[in-house]
Amino acid sequence: MPGPLVAGWISWSLDEPRAGALTAARAEIENTGAATWRDDVACSYHWLDRLGNAIVWDGMRTALPGLVAPGERVTLDVRVRAPIPPGSYRFALDLVAEHRAWFAEVGPPGPEAEVEVRPRVDGSSLADVAELNVPAGWELAPGASELVLAAHAEGYAVVAGSVDAPRRLRKALALWSESAGRNPAFAQPLLCPSVLHGVELDRVGDVEGLPAFAPPHEEPWIYDGRVVVRPAG
Repeated sequence: MPGPLVAGWISWSLDEPRAGALTAARAEIENTGAATWRDDVACSYHWLDRLGNAIVWDGMRTALPGLVAPGERVTLDVRVRAPIPPGSYRFALDLVAEHRAWFAEVGPPGPEAEVEVRPRVDGSSLADVAELNVPAGWELAPGASELVLAAHAEGYAVVAGSVDAPRRLRKALALWSESAGRNPAFAQPLLCPSVLHGVELDRVGDVEGLPAFAPPHEEPWIYDGRVVVRPAG
């Protein structure tokens, strides 16, 4: 007698993953268990290192098209976000019954394979891959463009940094000083961010003449205090 939560994976594939970016997997799955899959069951995935340690455990959820009775099959296009940074990972598909269990915890595991995650972008210059929101009269400090491009390749769609403000603006811009370090949860608006082509940010006005944006909700981003915007000249 099969257990209630058992899946038979008929076939699956994964599109090329790039660090931090959305990609897709496709899977044909049969309900080989004893219970109907209801709306609390979804398809998801894990990203693991070579030793099986979780890098990303709770992947994005892809809902089933409806109830799936024992013996029925479904074909799914599964939304997947690749991990950061690029490198070699193990990718594991699974089904999850929310607030109860992953199917692999109570039955046979889902498919798993070694996957090479490529850099998010391949451009050799920042202008090739992103829009830099630095207004007239301001510029990136020497070396900052290379740091931003490297962060985009690492997987971040949006990269913002610190402000080397003139004396009259130092107090007003103190929150954006280099002392903030490298922070993927920076609490302030992002000033003068570099944004990959095709990604849109919500403008939240200006801060002392510098364009300010809300961090994206669904794209990975980072504040890096080593990236410095300064008055030009």
